[in-house]
Amino acid sequence: MASIFTRIINREIPGYIVAEDEQFIAFLDIMPLVMGHTLVVPKKEVDYIFDLDDATLSAMQLFSKKVAIALKKSVTCKRIGVAVIGLEVPHTHVHLVPMNSMGDINFTKPKLSPGKEELAAMAQKIKDSF
Repeated sequence: MASIFTRIINREIPGYIVAEDEQFIAFLDIMPLVMGHTLVVPKKEVDYIFDLDDATLSAMQLFSKKVAIALKKSVTCKRIGVAVIGLEVPHTHVHLVPMNSMGDINFTKPKLSPGKEELAAMAQKIKDSF
């Protein structure tokens, strides 16, 4: 069965997509740690990041960098934090999290529940920053 991320990639379910190319897609986390929290996902469904071939892993890092630069232009923050957890969805993904403090990237804290309009506006703001 396809992962939820593959279903977003295939446009079977909606996603707040901020960037995409032939190999990768970036979209907002719908239950973010902070507004702007973005996921970068390879289109090829591979569970564990270190099972990606070297070329794909390297390309994913470069794609993530482009997204992080646009994200930093869009959200007031000191840095964009990067995390790879990999337990919640069996499809490799990188979390890009706008940070003003270490607590902003604490995955044990309660998540936000933004509305569709707020997510759509944030996605557009990031897209416009490329």
